[in-house]
Amino acid sequence: MLNSKNLCQKLNNREFVVTVEMSTPKGADISNSIEEARKLYGIVDALNITDCPMANMRMSPIALAHLLQNHLNIETIFHLTCRDRNLIGLQAELLGAYALGVRNILALTGDDPKRGDVPQATGVYDVDSIGLIKIAKSLNNGFDYSGNRLESSTSFCIGTTANPNDLSKESIEKLKIKIENGASFIQTQPVYDEKILYRFLDAISKFGIPVLVGVLPLKSYKMAVNLNAKVPGIEIPDYILERLKNNGKGEGLKIAVEFINKIKNLVSGVHIMPLGRTDIVVDIINNVKNIKTDIKKEVL
Repeated sequence: MLNSKNLCQKLNNREFVVTVEMSTPKGADISNSIEEARKLYGIVDALNITDCPMANMRMSPIALAHLLQNHLNIETIFHLTCRDRNLIGLQAELLGAYALGVRNILALTGDDPKRGDVPQATGVYDVDSIGLIKIAKSLNNGFDYSGNRLESSTSFCIGTTANPNDLSKESIEKLKIKIENGASFIQTQPVYDEKILYRFLDAISKFGIPVLVGVLPLKSYKMAVNLNAKVPGIEIPDYILERLKNNGKGEGLKIAVEFINKIKNLVSGVHIMPLGRTDIVVDIINNVKNIKTDIKKEVL
């Protein structure tokens, strides 16, 4: 039985929330996933379970989310992409997830299959992330996509994504539409410059939606350069690259801790993407001052 206070309730109560991203295994054995998740029990508020990221085939996120909740009593957020499922499949997956007790969703359009390890696969894309948010909200209201009444409704806590590095009119308008159609929290792509984050928070302040800021700890200078060059939406400033280049092991951890300390009073939480390095999440949480007790002056 999960804690009675769920993710959306914590956000609405202005509690500082920590979520961590985990990938599903490329196989049927979840023992390693359970052991990695166990390290985070009592430290994080929820685990984000990815849905075949970068279009690489992996286990269903709903299955792992359900199993982690059952084994560890830790809340999960399952990612759901529009890439692999048509309108029937998306609704079926959502209802199945809800029946299994997985109540938090991050709605995503999904990467092009040609980028992944099954390039011959066909992308479906009956809807995009906005359409998926609409579907989840409709299920919450007791109706399917076609307007037919359900035998019972859902009550999903619906999340969406945003890129603080992109403040174009188009991106802000798209985010507005997502919120109007049912998104109740935002998890951002990784940010490394607090000034960029401040501009983003100012641009969306009128929406009044909780923001969990993406934090991707940098292991090395080489990793940072590769992320800058190959991952759309990530922008690592030169001064961060210089710190990584000129300092030894552990600099990425220091950068992440310093960043969270600077921004934690202005946001609803952080979303840490450790890329499989679970131990660094524990180190970050242990080194951020009063991360779970500081009272926020303003929450966006």
